[in-house]
Amino acid sequence: MDKKKTIKVVIQGVQGAFHEIAARHYFEDKLSEVEVVPARTFKELIEKAESLSESDYAVMAIENTIAGSLLQNYILLKDSNLTIVGEVLLRIKHNLLALNGISIEEIEEVYSHPMAILQCAEFFRDHEHIRLVEADDTAASAIRVKQNQNPKRAAIASKLAAEQIGLSVVAEEIETNHRNYTRFLVLERKDGHQYKKHHVKVSVSFAVEHMVGSLSTVLNNLSKNNTNLTKIQSMPIIGKEWQYYFFVDFIINGKGDFEKIMDDLRNDTSELKILGTYEKGEYYDS
Repeated sequence: MDKKKTIKVVIQGVQGAFHEIAARHYFEDKLSEVEVVPARTFKELIEKAESLSESDYAVMAIENTIAGSLLQNYILLKDSNLTIVGEVLLRIKHNLLALNGISIEEIEEVYSHPMAILQCAEFFRDHEHIRLVEADDTAASAIRVKQNQNPKRAAIASKLAAEQIGLSVVAEEIETNHRNYTRFLVLERKDGHQYKKHHVKVSVSFAVEHMVGSLSTVLNNLSKNNTNLTKIQSMPIIGKEWQYYFFVDFIINGKGDFEKIMDDLRNDTSELKILGTYEKGEYYDS
């Protein structure tokens, strides 16, 4: 059997983060070994992904079924030298992690990202003796619990974090809503990249004239061209009051013509950018 190729993938956060789980699902399905390149922020993720010496790909969260869109990431992507080549739809399972042998009654403080804490609020209403402390990252919180060796402290993080760091899972799947999914984009440098017209999903960004019917013209033409709009997101254009960039994802149905769709978009919009063409993402459990 051929040896798997090792690829370097930038993620936001540290090893054990949900970004790593998404990266492993995507690339290991394609028979590649993943070497994680951590980034503290999404801006740093983009910078490392653009660097030939730092990485081969990046995986970046773009939206969540509960929290909504990560607005800053749309602008970071639009202004980058990266293109979308895939997506992963990951169910986010939060777990309570502590030092080995510790019970929930012994835990006094739990650390995690503010969003993770919010998504587990109902669980902790039944454990009012625990103080919840916001931190910058789920997996990084688990690392600090392990390093501090304080039996009264715990973290909310993934099972992968527990396995990699050496913590016990005190309680599984403590999130309030079990239909909690995050969509992650798989990114690659544009240099030499060729857009594949046979891919069914397309992401673009554009601006339109500040006049009646300009956006509806774009959407009507997308509909006429056999596309299914799956996402539309607006962001203000800095320095142009009440004008917006639009970020649109659509799926091209069987009779759709990629070139015709793009020609119509060029005619109807300004500052058009193709952010990526790719296959629809698979759903995975974390």
